[in-house]
Amino acid sequence: MSYTKRIIPCLDIDNGRVVKGVNFVDIKDAGNPVEVAKKYDSMGADELVFLDITATHQDRKTIINTVENVANEVFIPLTVGGGVSKYSDVINLLNAGADKVAINSAAVRNPNLIDEVTSKIGSQCIVAAIDAKSTSNGSWKVYTHGGRKETDLDAVRWAKELNDRGAGELLVTSMDRDGTKDGFDNDLLKAISLEVTIPVIASGGAGTLLHMLEAIKEGKADAVLAASIFHYEIFSIKQVKEYLKNEGVLVRV
Repeated sequence: MSYTKRIIPCLDIDNGRVVKGVNFVDIKDAGNPVEVAKKYDSMGADELVFLDITATHQDRKTIINTVENVANEVFIPLTVGGGVSKYSDVINLLNAGADKVAINSAAVRNPNLIDEVTSKIGSQCIVAAIDAKSTSNGSWKVYTHGGRKETDLDAVRWAKELNDRGAGELLVTSMDRDGTKDGFDNDLLKAISLEVTIPVIASGGAGTLLHMLEAIKEGKADAVLAASIFHYEIFSIKQVKEYLKNEGVLVRV
């Protein structure tokens, strides 16, 4: 069975504003989250990802009222992450209007959190996020706290463990490619996709329409996430979908 490939704009949030950086640094303002979310909803995005990128680093919870305001204005699935450390955080975000909750640093700190949450509410609303950086030996290391802390975890093995623990899908971000618009790390995406049975969302590096196609064809990604090219109107959602459709990729038009 073939499934449609999803196009997902990402809203990185810092201090209540949409921001965008390069390699997780050099952060610049990119707008009001509610207005940006409404724009993407009307443009035909398949889903939205909302990440409070400094919540874990600042040891605070995701800004619930901002989530509520965004959820009230969009009618497509909304994934929210940032500052999630326990089961009650997941429930609070779902109650605020999120359809899925992304868990990153907390899962590294306590892998049993994934088992606990999915056993209680199911896998369908849990997205395990992986921030990965390449090493000199050709592998990838997992980073936490918004890319600030290196771990000893191998990204591919960690992805497999998250899959086995019950995560519903994986959001895989290449820190090397983040914000560069140089293309996705398709080697990383493919290595993970071949080891898991759940959907993989490609993140980090979208700059051209070809990059989107390559992430799907070469990286085996089930969905493609982008920020810069949409925030700065380099391409529209419609342009991406028409291009992919013409290249033989199933998308929701």
